[in-house]
Parts: sequence; C-alpha cells; structure tokens
Amino acid sequence: MSLIAADTTAVRVCRTHDLEIERGRAALIGSEQVALFLLRDGSIHAVSNLDPFSGAHVISRGIVGTKGESPTVASPMHKQVFDLRTGLCLDTQGKPEAHLLVWRVIVEGEDVHLLPPDRTRHPILEE
Repeated sequence: MSLIAADTTAVRVCRTHDLEIERGRAALIGSEQVALFLLRDGSIHAVSNLDPFSGAHVISRGIVGTKGESPTVASPMHKQVFDLRTGLCLDTQGKPEAHLLVWRVIVEGEDVHLLPPDRTRHPILEE
C-alpha cells in the first residue's frame, strides 16, 4: 500500500474476492483505518473505521443492514446506525450528530481502489 499524495490519488486496497458479502474488512491507508463492505447487490462501500461515538476503530465489525433505501452499518459498540453512502448517523441514540468519512470506491477489474474523502466539509450535515 502507498500513502495518498495530495488527497487525489486512488490507492489499491484489495481484490473484490477478498471481501465477503455483508462482512466488513479493515484496511490501513497510511495511518488511517478504512472499513470496506461488499453488499448483496455487488456494491462496495468504504467509510472510516473510527466510531465517532466510542473513539474505537470498530466499524468494520459492525452489523450491515438497511434503513429504508439506505444501506447501513451499526456500530458494534453502542449500536449507532450509519448510512454507508453518506456516512451520516441515522440513529444517534440520543447523542450529538456525527458522521463517518466516506471514501470513494473505484473497481477496476477485480481490484478495489479508494479515493480519500473530502475532509473540508460534509455536505449532508451542512444542509
């Protein structure tokens, strides 16, 4: 794995067959942990592995599900539910709003590449 240069370089993290349906996998990109999820429809989502509520790197161990049309992951710590597409916490369990950083996934053949998230803003929370 390589470090991300100027936050615009896609980094190859794994092959598609390294992922299991609805089972999270953690990847280390530089010093940052990313949680990857392969869903039943074949889509792959990548979010920060850091649970913003507990401070633990555990999101890859979360429970995959849906809320309405949104694919979700529930933190294994306190069960807050996050939208895998936006990173927005859909169920804060009474805590302040929080979100996961979302990494853009690019699949080329069987290789899974990630582009880093935009760390300057989170459009869903600003609306």
